Amino acid sequence: MKLALACAAALVATPVAAQNLWISGGPIYTGVAERPTAEVVVVQDGRIAFVGSPDTVRLKLNPGTETIDLKGAALFPGFTDAHAHLRGIGERELSLNLEGTKSAAEAVGRVKAYLAERRPSGPVWGRGWIETGWPEGRFLNRGDLDPIAPDRPVLLVRADGHALVANTAALKAAGIDESTAVPAGGEILKGPDGKLTGMLVDNAMALVRKLQAPPTEADRRAAFDAAFRVEAAYGWTGIHAMSVDWDDVGLLEAMNAEGRTPLRVYNAVDAEQAGPLFAGGPRATPDGRIVTRAIKLYEDGALGSRGAALFEPYADAPGTTGLVRTPPEAMRKAMAQAKAAGIQVAAHAIGDRGNANVLDLMAEQAASDRRWRIEHSQIVRPADIPRFAKLKVIASMQPSHAIGDLHFAPARLGPDRLAGAYAWESLMKAGAVVVGGSDAPVERGDPLIEFYAAVARKDLSGFSGPDWRPQEALSRAEALKLFTSAAAYARFAEAELGTIEVGKRADLTAFSVDLMTAPEAEIPKGHAVLTVVDGKIVHRKP
Repeated sequence: MKLALACAAALVATPVAAQNLWISGGPIYTGVAERPTAEVVVVQDGRIAFVGSPDTVRLKLNPGTETIDLKGAALFPGFTDAHAHLRGIGERELSLNLEGTKSAAEAVGRVKAYLAERRPSGPVWGRGWIETGWPEGRFLNRGDLDPIAPDRPVLLVRADGHALVANTAALKAAGIDESTAVPAGGEILKGPDGKLTGMLVDNAMALVRKLQAPPTEADRRAAFDAAFRVEAAYGWTGIHAMSVDWDDVGLLEAMNAEGRTPLRVYNAVDAEQAGPLFAGGPRATPDGRIVTRAIKLYEDGALGSRGAALFEPYADAPGTTGLVRTPPEAMRKAMAQAKAAGIQVAAHAIGDRGNANVLDLMAEQAASDRRWRIEHSQIVRPADIPRFAKLKVIASMQPSHAIGDLHFAPARLGPDRLAGAYAWESLMKAGAVVVGGSDAPVERGDPLIEFYAAVARKDLSGFSGPDWRPQEALSRAEALKLFTSAAAYARFAEAELGTIEVGKRADLTAFSVDLMTAPEAEIPKGHAVLTVVDGKIVHRKP
């Protein structure tokens, strides 16, 4: 209780740069059931001072109050991305980005152009390719890369971060050949001829990490600066940052002291580096902007690279049931340490076996008062859905995964397992708290795409497969909660954040499109026009 109070007290501090704002001129959605809409919001000293009709304003406005005309844009409680990789978002902006490539040939062409333009020294790393929808219908392989980089190591991480392709030069530099032992929780893929394809899955990626120079502090600062710019422009007021390196906790706290953290960050530290957090307990900066009180564990891999742990074999790969990345005894030990230290657990689980395993382990700890979370919760046996509510385990889900995966998941899973796939509505009806994120840089990270995915359950062209469970789509009110009030609850801040109410922190997001009334197809076409954190405008665009 003392630890929770300490974190809550840190949230109360008022930032020096808070502005005084009068916001009106568009629909305002409060997220409060008793008063869902308003005409004006007044912000004073970083907090919401008034919500309602302009005719009933009785408070004295602070000197210098800025009047903001929304010009028809819609205002919401501040949107929070409840699952993202903050430094990775910035690194995507600053490095070889293969996001959006429509074929293996295009990906190779982009790498070739990068090599010609940048003429880099040392190994080349890139990220963002995903083969689903490619005409080649396959992973990248070393044969794609060897002709354009016969002598320079090239390593390209798949968009989900759970697999990479290495060219022959990279494999040789890392000492990997057909006789290399496969690490537990990983795979080294080989072709029908028994030769390496260059694909390394999950824990096998560690075999080439020595080829990647650790980023300097300057590199990490640049990545965080870039990430903050991108996220604020999207309309996010906060991020639940996953798999955070312990050194980055100190760096973010230092950047906060320098006034360089415009958004709210809630850190889940990589469990292997969580010793200091277990020893010291939850921590927060004086202004509450940077809070660290969670650890991230990995139960299995990803569905796209067939690393998600399933009870039955993959429908399109009968020889595998996926991977368990962390042995149960290691998961159990970390959970016990977290429980003793008052630390939240955020456990990655994608497959039905992975989710069941994590639910079993969390049940052993009897930690239902700790708001522990399963990150992704993508494929769940219908019988396990009620266990989320029973155990008070938060389902931390990313709607955009469903509208990307719909193009390959039915083939991976077969029709029967789709009953518990991306089951947002079923989890809510069962009484579970469902919170929404993007998993950026795995996905683009745009809140409008995430909201659209949650309510439409269709890809951005409007397509949805015939068996893609349209009944699991959410209402717009339910979708709004994913990124506002539920996200606040999932970080123990519902008393301060998540709704537009008098006395709460002035974290606000305005979009050019009205998410509650616009046709579905129009939602992802909008943009953020205003992002406000602690009463300070951190992004504004007409």
